[in-house]
Amino acid sequence: MRKTVTILLDPHAVPDGLPSSDSEIETLTRTVRGQLELLIPEIETAARKLDKESIPRYCALACVGDARGRLQAEPSRRYGGAAGHARRLARALNALCDHYEQMSGEQCRRTGC
Repeated sequence: MRKTVTILLDPHAVPDGLPSSDSEIETLTRTVRGQLELLIPEIETAARKLDKESIPRYCALACVGDARGRLQAEPSRRYGGAAGHARRLARALNALCDHYEQMSGEQCRRTGC
């Protein structure tokens, strides 16, 4: 997941920058969408195990809501077209990966795994 995010968000990670062909952008977009669809329920489940008043829970669930909104959005020429849409999805995926890693570490500290 992080590798896909890097391709879309770090122009120095790929020799020629962001893939320019429509088919490459479409493939990356489908990949990120699939990864978001897999990760969203995992984040929700982990977040709901946290204390209802905890800031990490609130932030993770807000991030899930944002990611769902981005999944429903369509590309717009006004906001960078298909490439801009792919980048927005990648930023949502990156944030969810951060929450997943943070919550995994927090659960390990509590359970001693």
